Parts: sequence; C-alpha cells; structure tokens
Amino acid sequence: MKRLRLICLLAIIQLALGQEQDDALTDPTVATDDSSKISFQDTSIAEQRHYQPSIHNYNTEQQLTPSTENLQLNFKYHNYEQMTKYLRAMSSRFPSLTALYSIGKSVQGRDLWVMVVSASPYEHMIGKPDVKYVGNIHGNEAVSREVLLQLIHYLTTNYNSDPYIRWLLENTRIHIMPSMNPDGFEVSKEGTCEGGQGRYNARGFDLNRNFPDYFKQNNKRTQPETDAVKEWVSKIQFVLSGSLHGGALVASYPFDNTPNSRMCRSSALCSLFQAYSSAPSLTPDDDVFKHLSMTYSTNHAKMSRNVACKSNAPSFNKGITNGAAWYPLTGGMQDYNYVWFGCMEITLEISCCKFPPASELPRYWEDNKMALIKFLAEAHRGVHGFVMDENGNPVEKASLKVKSRDVGFQTTKYGEFWRILLPGIYKLEVYADGYVPKEVEFMVVDEHPTLLNVTLHPAKRRDGPYYRPGPNQPNYVQQSSAVYHRGPPQHLPHVHPPQQDTAESGIFSTISNGFNSFVSNIFG
Repeated sequence: MKRLRLICLLAIIQLALGQEQDDALTDPTVATDDSSKISFQDTSIAEQRHYQPSIHNYNTEQQLTPSTENLQLNFKYHNYEQMTKYLRAMSSRFPSLTALYSIGKSVQGRDLWVMVVSASPYEHMIGKPDVKYVGNIHGNEAVSREVLLQLIHYLTTNYNSDPYIRWLLENTRIHIMPSMNPDGFEVSKEGTCEGGQGRYNARGFDLNRNFPDYFKQNNKRTQPETDAVKEWVSKIQFVLSGSLHGGALVASYPFDNTPNSRMCRSSALCSLFQAYSSAPSLTPDDDVFKHLSMTYSTNHAKMSRNVACKSNAPSFNKGITNGAAWYPLTGGMQDYNYVWFGCMEITLEISCCKFPPASELPRYWEDNKMALIKFLAEAHRGVHGFVMDENGNPVEKASLKVKSRDVGFQTTKYGEFWRILLPGIYKLEVYADGYVPKEVEFMVVDEHPTLLNVTLHPAKRRDGPYYRPGPNQPNYVQQSSAVYHRGPPQHLPHVHPPQQDTAESGIFSTISNGFNSFVSNIFG
C-alpha cells in the first residue's frame, strides 16, 4: 500500500513539473531580463564558460520537435516590444542553439539586440569563424528586420532536420542584429516605399553615414548606435558580414567612398558633379568582394536578373555593383568594417519598396532565404589557421597581410586567423612584436579552406628590447601600418590620408547638400 502511495505521489509531482514546463514554453515572457540578456561587457566571460556535461548530452530531438510545432513567426511587422518578446522566447526555447545579448542602447533607450545562432552560442569555437548580419540600419527599410527574424527561426528549427544547416551551425557562430535603428522603425509607416520618415535615428542622424571614413574626414557627431557597433566589431573578430537595406535590388561592395571626392574641395558645384560621376573605387580584395556579391545575387530569386525597381532607376549587371560606382557616400559601415578590422562586409539591398505591406513579406523571405544561408557559408573559403610561438602558445594580435593586398587583419587571443580568398597561390606576411617576421607561401583551392599554421620565433636582443632584422637579412618583411596595425591602412593604392574639407557656403553648397539628401532618401 505504501509503495502504491509513493508511486502516485511521484506521478503527481511529475505531472506538476510537466505543466510548469508547458506554461514556460507557452509564455514567451517567462525569460526575464537577467536570463535572456547577456551583457556585451561580459561577453569575454561568457565565451570562456564551458558547457556542463548535461548540456553536451542534451537531446535536441526532444527539444526541437515541440518548438517547431508550437512557436511560429507570423509574417507581420514586429515593433520593438514584439521583437524583444520573440527573441527572448527563442532564446528560452533553444538554449543550446541561441544566445541573446545587447551591444548597447539607442538614443531612446531601446536595446540593440543580437542573437547568436550556433551549436556553441555561449562560447567561441576555436578555429571556427564568427559572422554577422545587421538589419534595419535605416528605420524605414523594414524588410530586413523581418527577414532576419525569419532567418533566426529557420536556422533553429531546421538544425535537426537539414544536414547543411547543422553543418553551418556546428562550424560557424552567426550573430544576427535584426534592428540597428529601433527608434527609426517606430516612427516609420507600413506601405511607404520611398521618403525619409523613420530613416534616421531619434536625433536625425543617418547611421550609415556616421562611421569613420578612410577617404574623407567624417565630422558628423557620432551616435550611440554607431558607437555600440564600433565597440562590438572591435571585440569580436568577424570574418564576414552583410548589412541589409531596402530601396533597390542589388549587392553592393566596397569601397563606398572614393579619393576623387576630395579632388575639388574648394568648389561645392565641382564636388556635386564629381561625387556622382559613377567612378568605381576598388579595394585590394576586389575579386573576393565581387565573388561574395555574386554569391548573394545568384542565390537570390531575382537579384541577378538585372532588375530595375522603376523605369527611371538603374539596373545592375548580374545584380551587383561597386558602392562608389553607384553613388559615393562618406561614413558607411561596410568600408569601416573592412578597412579598420579586415571584415569582409557587403551591403545587401533586398527590396524595391522600403516598407512594403506585410502581405508581401512571405515573398521577400522566399526570395532571400537561400542567399542569406549560402552567403554565410563563404566564411569557410580561403585560408585559416593559427599563429603560435615555438612552444605552441598562441600569439595574440599578430598582424597579417596577404602580399599585394594592403588591408591587414589580426589574430584572436587564441592565435586564430581567417581570410576569404579565391583559388590561387598567395604569400602571407606575419608580424608580431618581439618575433622575427615571417613570410609563408600557400595555396587556396575551391573545395575547402586551406589550413595554415605559422610558427614565429623570438627576435634576438640588440640595442633595445628586441632585435628586428634589417631588409637584407632573412625573413624580413617591410613594416607598414597598413599591414601590422589594426585600423585604417596608410598605404592603400592611390589613396591619401583623409583631410578635413574646407567649409563650403553659398548657393552651390545648398544645392550640393540638398542633392545629397535627395539621393540618400531614394537609394538607401
């Protein structure tokens, strides 16, 4: 009899616990701020944390199946509160695949949420790259916001059933920011295809004109949203990135600005026509950027078909363009990512209408789904490896450059590095304080990334803390800030250091400023 009572008691407890778990899964707000929000300042701590054995043995089959059935993302526009609620719900449902954190706040105090989607969401996977998408930079370009929410849903709910998605998440850490400009979105209007309402942040600044610029000094007052992104990309070594916009259908690649924009600073009218003369401004990695742009364009349902959004709008050959050849701009995010941190970022214009009716969102998601996934996989192209000392210890912040490509990159605290390259034979130049510089030749093939590990040897002391060999001695690599220091390179081909523009006044300046605003509102 006692045994029967014990069995009944256990059954009641188990039923109660099951009901409590069902309630938690049904209520997306069950995840509190403390449990769902990982402070950006604590990212390094989170990344050092190791999983407990119970999480390693977690049965994803049992967790993912009910989540797929019960958690649906409707095709509608989600305001800030709805987006936050959904992201917290996803983080609660998929704790082994997602991690939600904020990189900072907007002018009006809204969190700039980022969702990590990966088989290792809370800790860096050594030897595997970090990639990112940033959407809704302009608040009234709303398709990207919803498409990225759909991408989060698709990756998590297909991890267990799609081998390609499983491979991607087990070998990549994907950081997704659905909205960089939540304040602007809140004042935008659905059904508005053009215009500037909601484009800017709450202080009236264009966030994609607010970053430091290599070609021309950017005097615009920096905004909290851009400050947050700058700190974010300085702390995580992103290999690949996509910045999502609306108002056109094209993949645009660096440079966005051009040294020609400074050739006639004394004349506002000259600058006006010079700025829109459609001259391309090419990077040392132009072949790679074209390939990345083509990857997105050809996997998109329509982009590569030279679609013109309107009869008087430009069409783009194969759906790609150099940014400056389309129209130059100062302070863009993609140039900043590339020049300052070596991250390959392109700008993806994914909808002709900036804020189309919600009824059209299913079509936009289907058009972009395959392109969004295939683009991220390009982080696994080229060369990757480790820089170590002769004892096998990682060399942090070693500076690297592929010879003849004058934008450098650095190793992580684990000595890791990545560089996207097309098939060919290259030379890698490696430099670190206290070590003899080294040059290594390697080959890149199309089928898989090349693993390249580099061992550096300590320099001998001579007339100072460390001896650095001269140009006639072995392993000498010519030092330049373009190669060995994080930040803007000083010796890009045909590029001069930025100078402050002289003040422009009068009617020509007014015409120039008005025309710039007009072009920005039309094209993004």
